[in-house]
Amino acid sequence: MDKDKIIIGSHCSLNGPDYYLQTVKDALSYGATTFMFYTGAPQNTYRLPTDRFKIEEGRKLLIENGIDEKDIVVHAPYIINPANTVKPETRQLAESFLLSELKRTAEFHVGLMVLHPGAHVGAGKEAGIQSTIDVLNKVLAVDGTNVKIAVETMAGKGSEIGTSFEEIKEILDGVKYPDRVGVCLDTCHINDAGYDVSDPDKILDEFDRVIGLDRLLVVHINDSKNPRGAHKDRHENIGYGTIGYDVIEGFLTNPRIKDVPKILETPFVNERPPYKDEISMLVSGKYQKNWKDKY
Repeated sequence: MDKDKIIIGSHCSLNGPDYYLQTVKDALSYGATTFMFYTGAPQNTYRLPTDRFKIEEGRKLLIENGIDEKDIVVHAPYIINPANTVKPETRQLAESFLLSELKRTAEFHVGLMVLHPGAHVGAGKEAGIQSTIDVLNKVLAVDGTNVKIAVETMAGKGSEIGTSFEEIKEILDGVKYPDRVGVCLDTCHINDAGYDVSDPDKILDEFDRVIGLDRLLVVHINDSKNPRGAHKDRHENIGYGTIGYDVIEGFLTNPRIKDVPKILETPFVNERPPYKDEISMLVSGKYQKNWKDKY
């Protein structure tokens, strides 16, 4: 694969005073060709109006640096839990806030949003899956944007749904707007859910058999602190976890998914973002052992 064509980036913050303009600058400083961000704090509903965010300045910088807006990703806030049937107010928040976040994503001219499918909080997986389907159908029926939702594969901590490709497929099959939904595959999550990720081609074969690679919209490339099947969802820096550099690089460079944005969500090292080093290693194919020591 042409290393210059790899679509790779990381999570980037959206903070004042320059907001989106600074988000783009941060991504460029990491050597990224894409990035992912939240439109506001992921743990609450407080949102600044998007006209404060210097969106057009950020878009201009993207164009100047050859980054395609179609590859940029928004992550929906964690507090959206469409699978919760136990608390009606939580389900209602999932509907209203997801609708609002789709509109905000479109205002950034971004066309991809990653969404956690949620947790059933004791009601059982089937109830949770059906609730997530119902929320997606209700929201997409009235949403006026073209933003696609990538339902993320989950590790299985607590009562999470979406921990197998079959569960993700069940959600997708239930949505009445198939052109608006796809999948975000997270390497740490599927490892922690119990998949053997050591051979990326076999994982992609299984994904293609169950769901179809044409539905894969985003890949989160994270190492894991946990052994396979731990159901803990604890990301690790590239090469320092149980998945390992070679496997992560195998996902990144696999020609079958070359046009799918790849996003790092690895932890900061001593409160510093490690993404420039991780992206450089992955794109060059040259792993630097103990690379975190300089932090």
